[in-house]
Amino acid sequence: MRHGRFGTGSPGRTARTGIGAALAAGALAVGALAMAPAAGAVEPQSATLSFDCGSYGSGTATLTAAQDGTNATIEVSTSAIKAPIDIGAGAVKSTLTLTKNGSGTTDFTGNANPAIPAGGAVSTGPLKGTVASGDSLEGKSLTIVVLGITVTCNGTSAQTPGPFVF
Repeated sequence: MRHGRFGTGSPGRTARTGIGAALAAGALAVGALAMAPAAGAVEPQSATLSFDCGSYGSGTATLTAAQDGTNATIEVSTSAIKAPIDIGAGAVKSTLTLTKNGSGTTDFTGNANPAIPAGGAVSTGPLKGTVASGDSLEGKSLTIVVLGITVTCNGTSAQTPGPFVF
């Protein structure tokens, strides 16, 4: 009389083999996930670009990008524009225009700036936009509206180390 529930052989032998196979398959799956690139990863995650903002100044901006599926954000921090007075959080409306795939443009917009003290460098973002897999975006210009004043900053250098690739 056989006492094994899972077929022939000694009791539990098939169950142990099945569990071992499941563990091995699970380990392979975890290993494959660990080696796979992160979904929605943008490279590089940070880049710099020089801007000329006319009579408001000029300087370098740091752009920091993140991606979640087709949604992307870019935060901008620049020494090109200094706040003349204290500016409250959410008071700066910004539009970052980027060259898209070398021919067209796309805009990232928002007004989620942190509070900026008088004399402090302007930071804005996250600015929100939509991307597709493989999109290559490079900063072109930044328009900032604060206290009813519009400041347009035009890029004067290539984005370093290169365009964002989503």
